[in-house]
Amino acid sequence: MATQRYSVTPHPIETLLTWVKSGEIAIPEIQRPFVWDSTKVRNLIDSLYQGYPVGYLIAWRNPNVRLKDGTVSAGKRILIDGQQRVTALMAALLGHEVLTKDYETVRIRIAFHPVEERFEVHNPAIAKDRAWIADISHLFAPDAYLGDFVDGYVERNPGTDRKRIGRVLERLKKIVNNHIGLIELAEDLDIETVTEIFIRVNSAGVELSQADFAMSKIAVNERYGGNLLRKAIDYFCHLAVAPEFASKIEKVDAQFTRSEFWLAMRWLRDVNDDLYDPTYTDVLRVAFTFEFGRGKLQDLVALLSGRNFETKQYEESIAEESFAKLKSGILAFMNKTHFDRLTMILRSAGFVTSDLITSRNAVNFAYIVYLRGRREGLPADDIERLVRRWYAMSILTGRYTGSAETAYDLDIRQIEAQGLKNYAEAIIASELPDSFWTGMLPQLMETSSGQSPYFIAYLAAQVRFGDKGFLSKDITVRDLLLNRGDKHHIFPRRYLQQQGLNRGRYNQIANFVMTQSEVNIAIGDKAPEVYFKEIADQVNGGPKRYGGITDPDILRQNFEENCLPISLLSGRVPDYETFLAERRRLMALRIKRWFEAL
Repeated sequence: MATQRYSVTPHPIETLLTWVKSGEIAIPEIQRPFVWDSTKVRNLIDSLYQGYPVGYLIAWRNPNVRLKDGTVSAGKRILIDGQQRVTALMAALLGHEVLTKDYETVRIRIAFHPVEERFEVHNPAIAKDRAWIADISHLFAPDAYLGDFVDGYVERNPGTDRKRIGRVLERLKKIVNNHIGLIELAEDLDIETVTEIFIRVNSAGVELSQADFAMSKIAVNERYGGNLLRKAIDYFCHLAVAPEFASKIEKVDAQFTRSEFWLAMRWLRDVNDDLYDPTYTDVLRVAFTFEFGRGKLQDLVALLSGRNFETKQYEESIAEESFAKLKSGILAFMNKTHFDRLTMILRSAGFVTSDLITSRNAVNFAYIVYLRGRREGLPADDIERLVRRWYAMSILTGRYTGSAETAYDLDIRQIEAQGLKNYAEAIIASELPDSFWTGMLPQLMETSSGQSPYFIAYLAAQVRFGDKGFLSKDITVRDLLLNRGDKHHIFPRRYLQQQGLNRGRYNQIANFVMTQSEVNIAIGDKAPEVYFKEIADQVNGGPKRYGGITDPDILRQNFEENCLPISLLSGRVPDYETFLAERRRLMALRIKRWFEAL
């Protein structure tokens, strides 16, 4: 029979709130920040008033940590499920301010109508209506006296029954005596087990990641500045998406703007670039892997707790060192020079829009490669070339699309052992041999996924080579991508539909070219043998129907740049499947040429 790894104990709401205020239970803000709207808070209070159950809370006690003087510090309980409910209770009953998803500090006021026994979110109309108690938190203040509340209400509302109002308000005050079940997980459970328990118990099915647990560990550790570090990560990610948020930070968080983190990130206020907008998971993954030489975030959670992997004990000195290293890694991530260089390198490879950045894990490891190259003192040109080629190899082989953490861990440990340049060049050579370009890649390109890494790599190649759009005299593929040009079906979609082909066949990536909308519209649904003949006529003195190319040599070059068989110009249009096979071969060769030039 399996040993029970948890306990379930009902506690009065008042006791739980006292524990939160005293720090006995730490709210790690795993679901950061407060995301409930005010009506949910109202509904929670009403459920308590009606005596309805409001679910369980789940807490996990941090392991005991051995301090430098040899004594043992008992771990805090960390609330891993129920943060929104506890925060809502503290806001409604205790008058605490909450941080919204826009990082604004606000009060949530819940009003109560004693006669109708009804709750509402405070609004201007309620503020003017004497029949309402505009903010129930006043009733729960430590020095509040119920009799005074009853007397004041009856005085403002003549004709109301004093005894009945007294009983109703007494019932409201007693909701803090309602019990909520607290599930306490055993302190020796590992992170994976805790995560699994959360997923199984949580009715909303919200999945927690290792990064969520790492953020919780960071947030609750004030001794080593974790609360400020957590805020820095959040602020950086928010600023990357919304630079105008800088003014809010300066307005509402003066303490943070005096920190070294603000000095490191305030450059984002003047940046409007969405090529790489990192999440907190990205920041943690890059900073941790770069600074610690490990790839699994569960190790970060353990190290921030002070775990000694050799003795299996928890030591304060390890926690202190881990927070210092993580801080260093995060500051390296936020550094303007580092961040700018990464995005510059990606653009130089042809990835000029966020639509072409389809593997966040690959970008993150490319950033790690860049930071490691700087640490090893490699020349700037060598670093740029390694980053470009490693990123391209990663997306072409799907290196980080499966078990990304395992791949991260393997790669960073080998980089530590062999050195960045030796390891990277050896892996690239083994993953992309000559046979990859002529054998495997054309087969992999038999797909209809518009987000296919092979089509993305092909477009990046066209950008880097300065290729013109299909039938464009002056407009490049880069121009079309930056200005949302058209993806044109070479064998028109309607034409193929009429032949009975389904979406998976007519949307093959080998059937797409980037072109101007004018060209796309002019071609319409014409059969390929019709419009290719008209294109050939155009460069031989015929009417100008498609774009501005009138020179046969320029047209031939345009076909080569867009990997179209030259035989199409002589009127030899193969069947669709034969065309796809030939174009995949040509596209693969262009990608190969691109990679060799990186």
